[in-house]
Amino acid sequence: DGDFIHIIGRSGSGKSTFLNIVAGLLSADKGSLSLDGTNYMELPDEEKSEFRNKNIGFIPQSPALLSYLNVLENIRLPYDMYEKDGDSEGKARYFLNELGLEHLAKSYPKELSGGEQQRVGIVRAIIATPKILLMDEPFSALDAISRKQLQDLTKQLHQEFKMTTLFVTHDTDEAVKLADRIAVLKDGEIVQVDTPYEIQKNPANAFVKELFKGGEHHE
Repeated sequence: DGDFIHIIGRSGSGKSTFLNIVAGLLSADKGSLSLDGTNYMELPDEEKSEFRNKNIGFIPQSPALLSYLNVLENIRLPYDMYEKDGDSEGKARYFLNELGLEHLAKSYPKELSGGEQQRVGIVRAIIATPKILLMDEPFSALDAISRKQLQDLTKQLHQEFKMTTLFVTHDTDEAVKLADRIAVLKDGEIVQVDTPYEIQKNPANAFVKELFKGGEHHE
């Protein structure tokens, strides 16, 4: 609860499949997914969807903003859907101000840069303060400057709101920089879960050692 966990592995290891199962976009063949003691895989479809949407925020590689809504409207959408009594506009404007995006409130997605679109996507995912935030390589398509800015922003937001975060990445430097714990996947199996320090200093096997290049990473 409250951890920032990075899921890392080579292409095809099962990272995105795992995240999509947690998000409810794919069905698992077996096992369970429990949140606060509720195995929501066993809920009826209607209850499962409502439970998931109230408790889980998802940030994909592309923010998939709705082109016919402006930034403020895109951000307000999930809050209006699941938090009927709240001041969605006030909350949206608060987050826009926190992220320095208030000047873009009336802009449309096509008018934004890639980094700006991803910032808006992050705000949209966290506005209803979900218990779990899922991030699927959200910075992979960005330039180096935007990537670093959003890494710093993501760390800042996690420290502020303490949402349990599962972050899929293939970038070991990113994982070392951001994660409280790292889960290493190989061929659909978790081979090690530990702190960045322990992963680098005491890799579980040769695969983990090679993946992190023997602990040559730096903050």
